[in-house]
Amino acid sequence: MSGRNPFTTISSHYVVVPVDNIDTDQIIPARFLKVTDKKGLGESVFCDWRRTPDGKVNEDFPMNRPDAAGAKILVAGDNFGCGSSREHAPWALVGWGLSVVVATSFADIFKGNAMKNGLLPVAVDAAFQAKLVETRRANPKARISVDLPAQTITLEGSPAVRFEIDPFAKECLVHGIDELGYLLERLPDIERYEAKHP
Repeated sequence: MSGRNPFTTISSHYVVVPVDNIDTDQIIPARFLKVTDKKGLGESVFCDWRRTPDGKVNEDFPMNRPDAAGAKILVAGDNFGCGSSREHAPWALVGWGLSVVVATSFADIFKGNAMKNGLLPVAVDAAFQAKLVETRRANPKARISVDLPAQTITLEGSPAVRFEIDPFAKECLVHGIDELGYLLERLPDIERYEAKHP
């Protein structure tokens, strides 16, 4: 099926949560997993960090600050998305408005789930990640550009850095399709093959 927007280049200011080993239960706590619909999950992303124990907004959490509004890119630490395999985690991140997560590494299952749901995980080295964190600290309006076809990420005013991505996942993201959409686009080829092999 299609229905997602094609992913080519994203240019945005960004928000930083420079924490290692952010697991999926922190991204979207287990009590929100009863839903089977993505709608509204963005409001609950990082709920236990964005709210104090008494339910008030935690104004110190980076995603709650006014300068985070509208950011399409999240910069995190190492091993982002570890823990359980819940697909609700990328649903919630996308629901909040994110298109890209930048980290030094990702848990494999989260990485796969993210790409299947239109969220691009970009792995960078520790030095570049530290530069992103420091630049954002000095300038909340700093911007990052991510060019998926070219597989580059660029901090405004700095040289582009290349990142790796699975070729099939890249093709699906660039064309705004999932696995089923990929197969449906090739239906004429499949039918021709089947006709030759009754």
